[in-house]
Order: sequence, then structure tokens, then C-alpha cells
Amino acid sequence: MRALLVVDMQVGLFEGNSPRYDAKGVIQRINELARVVRATGGVVIFIQHEDKGGLQRGTQGWEILPILERADPDLLVHKQACDAFYETNLADLLEQYRAREIIITGCATDFCVDTTIRAAASRNYDVVVVEDAHTTRDKPHLDAKSIIRHHNWMWKNLILPRNEVKVLPAASVIEWLQSGSQL
Repeated sequence: MRALLVVDMQVGLFEGNSPRYDAKGVIQRINELARVVRATGGVVIFIQHEDKGGLQRGTQGWEILPILERADPDLLVHKQACDAFYETNLADLLEQYRAREIIITGCATDFCVDTTIRAAASRNYDVVVVEDAHTTRDKPHLDAKSIIRHHNWMWKNLILPRNEVKVLPAASVIEWLQSGSQL
């Protein structure tokens, strides 16, 4: 089985003066991926970060973006670290659903998305990163588009003994999911 992870797409991370890069496009692609994953028998798991300030549990900022399409069978994992596996039930859920292929999307490219990709790869999951379905914001030293481009390149070139991280555009991932074949 396949699992789509939607990392930290929360209201509080999309507010403020520094917008997320291509937020509208990223949200649209995540919604499309989620529909296809569900239709092909996979599971969608929303990862929700909890922290002081704007991401406190129960606050509006903590909520998943309302524009993201959620369905009854979707799962939710709460975390307090960049790594979605750290002290959460994510690994247990993936085992319960027998999901060995993990498709990763979300926010922020350079923090929780990156850390979760590396954690999944180190646990020998088959990881697919959707190169145009993760986002971040500009930093003082680098713009968001460059950060995303750099991380996509870096993930493609990680040295892993048993598997590799595949980095593909949403259209290719959707085509692969609909074909029912192994990637």
C-alpha cells in the first residue's frame, strides 16, 4: 500500500508577511494527489505540528488549511519535532496499513519536510518526494524557489545503501499511481 504524507499544511504556517512559495499551486497539487491516492486504495496522512505561539493545539493557527480536501478515512498524526516519526505513531500507522511506499508533500521544505524525508529513508521506506508539492518561504539569505530547487536536487542525490529517494513532479506521480505499477 502507498501512503501520502501531507506535512504541516496548517493555517499558522501560511499567515504573515512572508508568503509561502506557490502556495495555491502546492495546495491544488496536494488535493489532486490525495484524491488519486484514495481512489487507488492508498491512505492519506495529515501531519500536524504543535508548538508554542501560533501552532498551539486547538488554536486556529494549528488547524489544517481548510482549503485542503480531507476525507473520513484520512489519518492525522500530531508531532512536536521536525521529524514526523519522532515520538509519534506514524511508523505504527504505516505498519498497520502495510504502507512501504511513502509519498511526501507539505511545508516547510527546509525543515519538517526535509527531516521527515530523511527519517523515512533511514527507515528503509520507498520515498517519493513530489517536487512541486512542497513549499517554504524566503529566508534572509536565499529565496524560497532556490531553497526548493536545492532540496529537490539534494534528495535526488542522497546516498542510501538500500533505496533511493525519488523526486518527481505531481503529474508523474499521479500517472504512476493510476497505472498501478511499481515505481
